[in-house]
Amino acid sequence: MISYLFNEIFYRPLLNGLIFLYNIIPGHDFGVAIIILTAIIRLILWPMTNKSLKNQKILAKIQPKAAEIKNKFKNNKEAQAKALMALYSENKINPLSGFLPIIIQIPILLALWQVFLHSLNSDLGSLYSFVSAPGKIQTVFLGIIDLSHKNMVLAILSGVLQYIQTKMIMPVPVKSGGNNRGPAGAPDFGSMMSKQMLYFMPVLSVIIFWSLPAALPLYWIVTTLFAILQQYLNQNERGEITKS
Repeated sequence: MISYLFNEIFYRPLLNGLIFLYNIIPGHDFGVAIIILTAIIRLILWPMTNKSLKNQKILAKIQPKAAEIKNKFKNNKEAQAKALMALYSENKINPLSGFLPIIIQIPILLALWQVFLHSLNSDLGSLYSFVSAPGKIQTVFLGIIDLSHKNMVLAILSGVLQYIQTKMIMPVPVKSGGNNRGPAGAPDFGSMMSKQMLYFMPVLSVIIFWSLPAALPLYWIVTTLFAILQQYLNQNERGEITKS
């Protein structure tokens, strides 16, 4: 049942969307079809991601208050949880909402992995009746990169862009009179973890995409560029609001 739902909700629509775009694009460039499909996906997810980014900004703003609550009720976890929930409720945010776009992207990424692999092998048995099979797909992107093979340049570029995106979403550290220290001189594990993720995620991206067909890092590059653009627009919006 789960496999059927995954196939019908994610895999088949994405496969048909990709092949439909490939069929109508002048020159039938598989890489351009991937870029357009990725842009469509990101635009569909834009409102949800935008709301998540706004919640992240509020969470960063109330971080000092949250740290005070954790320090005040460090020996009473129940009181600490109630105080934190009251703080989140007062600011009308859900601390878990930031994970929703990530959770939704996981099945999309898994489905696209299958879509790209099947498309690259011309395994197109799940097309809708109104989408014609193109026969053997031309996998060379812009006449330069064969998307059916791994590509070192795209793998490294995906890591670089992942670093930029992670750097942009890192919370501003709270000044506490010492490096990686929180209230009362306690280690600020949140800040330490953020710094580790800043380097861990880009390296992980490069390692993963290093051995995969270049179609996947191309998708990740485009989706990361959209994430960077959205984060930049949100930061500018906050700056304009602050000035006004």
